[in-house]
Amino acid sequence: MAAQVTNYQCPACTGPVHFSPETGKVVCDYCGSTYELAEIEALYAEKDAKAAETMAEEEKKEEAEIEDDREGTEYSGDWDTSGLNDNWGEDSANMKAYSCPSCGAELICDSTTGATSCPYCGNPTVVPGQFTGALKPNYVIPFKIKKEAAIEALKKHYKGKYLLPGRFTSENHLQEIKGVYVPFWMFDGSAEASASYDATITTVRRRGDEEITDTAHYRVSRSGNMSFAKIPVDASTKMPDEYMDSIEPYDYSDLKEFSTAYLPGFLADKYDVTVDNSWERADTRCEQTIKSALRSTVVGYQTCIPTREWVNMERGKVHYALLPVWLLTTKWNGKNYLFAVNGQTGKTVGDLPVSKGKYWATFAGIAAGLSVIGSIAVSLFTL
Repeated sequence: MAAQVTNYQCPACTGPVHFSPETGKVVCDYCGSTYELAEIEALYAEKDAKAAETMAEEEKKEEAEIEDDREGTEYSGDWDTSGLNDNWGEDSANMKAYSCPSCGAELICDSTTGATSCPYCGNPTVVPGQFTGALKPNYVIPFKIKKEAAIEALKKHYKGKYLLPGRFTSENHLQEIKGVYVPFWMFDGSAEASASYDATITTVRRRGDEEITDTAHYRVSRSGNMSFAKIPVDASTKMPDEYMDSIEPYDYSDLKEFSTAYLPGFLADKYDVTVDNSWERADTRCEQTIKSALRSTVVGYQTCIPTREWVNMERGKVHYALLPVWLLTTKWNGKNYLFAVNGQTGKTVGDLPVSKGKYWATFAGIAAGLSVIGSIAVSLFTL
């Protein structure tokens, strides 16, 4: 429960008042009105009683809206995986499996695709294996941009990178580019949530030569519910999570029922992160989304700090989908660099080398600027 604060103000003009030891009365700093101490005490005793009554009513109202002071996250049921199966039907006869002896990647494709190198590590030997035990995807987003567009997206990714070595774009050689369908688990569900926030509005006013800051505190409550459809969590350990998160979002309007007709000319990475091992990321994404949605409705305040948050997650169906990614490997100064391009939108992500000369030149420039500012400050201080 927030502490109740009494702010004494002049009954006539609402200006600040103070007790005068000389007169034994309360004097207004603005209009000069004077009041007997007993008069002010009686007036504010009545105001304090009304304020306490209002605060109690607000607390009862909040309790009625939120029901209780539960915090944290509660989960209803397990994720429903009944829609997942490994029955490929007649298509299984036309599928191949490949495994990379270097990084362990497992890939599937149609029987007409010849795989000669791994799209993840660039290993030139990908060994054919037996196609068994792979779950059949529920959905697929087909590749929308061609190989040439992916290469152009990579070149555009280079532009504007000041710390990139000057010769990197001209001297690096594109070693490999492959279209890969990356496995994703997609989670459906819903959530209800409530939250309380400590919000403030600060105003500054002047009184003569003095600057007075007034901070008003508010207790803000929010509650709501939200449905989730196909929250994506990548199911491959070969692709860093930050890569896959960075090339999102995908446009789900292109989501199709899976068919092997989308595979010719591409590889499909076989998931190696199970649904059970993906629950935590799915729960976290859903939880953070609804918390962020509630927080976004608290506007008009200068600060807003959550004091209590409660979420109840209702877990639903899990789907298995393949999403398109162009993987590009370049080599420069004896080192390979891997880049991922969203095969639907062209959004690109990947690590780039840093020019040590440019880095230290930039660092020296910033340090010199701070030194000048420090010298000016010292000079002003000594005047």
